[in-house]
Amino acid sequence: MSSMCAVLIGVGLIAFSGIPAALGPSRSKKGQWCTVLLFAAGSIIGVAGTGISLLQGSTDFLIAPWFLPWGRFFVSIDRLSAFFLLLVFTVPALGSFYGLGYWKQEEHPENGRRLGIFFGLLTASMAMVVIARDSVLFLLVWEIMALSAWFAASVEGEKAEVRKAGWIYLVATHMGTLTLLAMFALWHKATGTFSLELTAAVPAGTAGIIFALSVIGFGFKAGLMPLHVWLPGAHANAPSHVSAVMSGVMLKMGVYGIIRMASLFASCEPWWGATLLVAGCVSALFGIAFAMGQRDIKRILAYSSIENIGIIAMGLGLALLGKAFASPALVLLGLGGALFHVWNHGLFKSLLFLGSGAIIHATDTRDIESLGGLAKKMPFTAALFTVGAVAISALPPLNGFAGEWLIYMGIFKTLSVPAVSNLPLAAISAVVLSMVGALAVAVFVRLVCTVFLGSPRTEAVTHAHDARFPMAAPMLVLAAACLFLGVFPTLVAPALEGAVRAWAPLMEIPFTIPQLVPQVWITWMNAGLLAFLCLGFVWYFVSVRKRVEPSERPTWDCGYAKPNARVQYTGSSLAQMCVDLFSFALRPERDKVKLRKPFAEPARFEATVRDTVLDRFVLPVFARINAAVPKFYVLQQGQTHLYVLYVVIIAAVLFVLGLSGVIE
Repeated sequence: MSSMCAVLIGVGLIAFSGIPAALGPSRSKKGQWCTVLLFAAGSIIGVAGTGISLLQGSTDFLIAPWFLPWGRFFVSIDRLSAFFLLLVFTVPALGSFYGLGYWKQEEHPENGRRLGIFFGLLTASMAMVVIARDSVLFLLVWEIMALSAWFAASVEGEKAEVRKAGWIYLVATHMGTLTLLAMFALWHKATGTFSLELTAAVPAGTAGIIFALSVIGFGFKAGLMPLHVWLPGAHANAPSHVSAVMSGVMLKMGVYGIIRMASLFASCEPWWGATLLVAGCVSALFGIAFAMGQRDIKRILAYSSIENIGIIAMGLGLALLGKAFASPALVLLGLGGALFHVWNHGLFKSLLFLGSGAIIHATDTRDIESLGGLAKKMPFTAALFTVGAVAISALPPLNGFAGEWLIYMGIFKTLSVPAVSNLPLAAISAVVLSMVGALAVAVFVRLVCTVFLGSPRTEAVTHAHDARFPMAAPMLVLAAACLFLGVFPTLVAPALEGAVRAWAPLMEIPFTIPQLVPQVWITWMNAGLLAFLCLGFVWYFVSVRKRVEPSERPTWDCGYAKPNARVQYTGSSLAQMCVDLFSFALRPERDKVKLRKPFAEPARFEATVRDTVLDRFVLPVFARINAAVPKFYVLQQGQTHLYVLYVVIIAAVLFVLGLSGVIE
């Protein structure tokens, strides 16, 4: 069996995995298990086909006629596609298994079957996006992916907040799709074909417009600022395993689209790379700044996704600068670091969303100010969540450090490329990346401390329990993967190099990643650090913890005889300094307590950081448009013959324009 056949069979099984549950009773436990088993079978077959493609290093394709008058069914797998396919086939499969404990169909008869159907369609359409090589087919599966994500994320449509987030997502994703439609129309006009293949026939000006449209259209899906407006709300209100797939995998489809379109041109202009460097710096810096000001645990993770997409964009920007100035080392380090971070973010962000789901499932709240002390109630979840927090903060010994190190080395490599070293933007990006790393540590120290340490702040923590097997197992697998890639990054280097060479087939790359950036020291350092941590834990639990009774270890009471939960720091107080530092962009809203009389009534201090782009620009603009719409209701009389007349008038106008040659 060829790799393409295996991948298509896997996609088919995943696409139809929700059918057994849909045909059975709404509370059927067996139906949900059938869905998960079919999903797992499709994922295993898909991974096998992808593995064959990676090992052989060849490009497998399939071309067939189809029912549409435009384009053709043209799919292909190269090493770049295979790199993304592995993520598509693994993370959603773990999310599907996680749903057995988190979103039991017997407990959610009103939407369990719907979630199973569209979760499978979302995964299958993402796989088809990665292998589609025809622009018509690409747009078709792209739209299926967008709608499936909307149905899956909006299963609790009875909640007003979910409906609002769903509609914002739907509008944003279709704005991106319209941009892609224009991009592919321009591609067809320039090349005379719908096929997405390498060409040198596109004029430089047209190529620049196509690239700009790809950054905008795919940037909506990836969540680049300021095109991110849908992302925080959608990720916060979706079921947690859907959030994990949307953040860990679906955002990467936007990244893949930019990478794939950039690979279709034999050459590029320097401003392409500079554009992505700027967009990456803005997204990374302000994404993590907005994360600092949030109280909703899933909104914190959502804004952190914007930050990580920015880091990926920075790596891709370096690669495009390397392509423009014929620097293979810069291409290898920039794109290699970006692709490595694609995998890393898919793993540790999925782990964090699944961990947040376990917390929400146990406490029924997303507000971190209502939590505290969960490490005692949920030690397993606390440990795995901390692993994800360390990884996303780019700290050793986990994979986030190993991935971002390549991007750092790519930035430093610009100093040896004269044409690039003259651009101050490359040096500024190093400063931004270091600032982002420091802020990420602050964000996740705040999150872990507020949620898991200290004392419970509300009764929500009282009856909390640790994650059971169906939820704990996927989290453990993801944590192990983060640890493995952190200790052995050299094992990923061949796959990264193959994907980079598939992206730039006309460029001679005479060296490997380990030759440019020796990674053996990362293995030894991380392995040594891991061993030291393990010995420290063993020593603590064996020697120290048993000798000291709990009664002999009182907590420092800060001068209070009977301290309570109100004495400890809150997440808002921990974040206040950083929020004030970025107040020019975050525009925090604070309800200050004002004491106007001697015996004042109880009052509460509140600090809120809203999305500046969405709440202060986009929604007010749409509100003004909505207020102006009633003036045009005269055209909508509810009479069929008037609508037929409108259609005839539009058809006549298009006919005249066609005869005059204005449109082709």
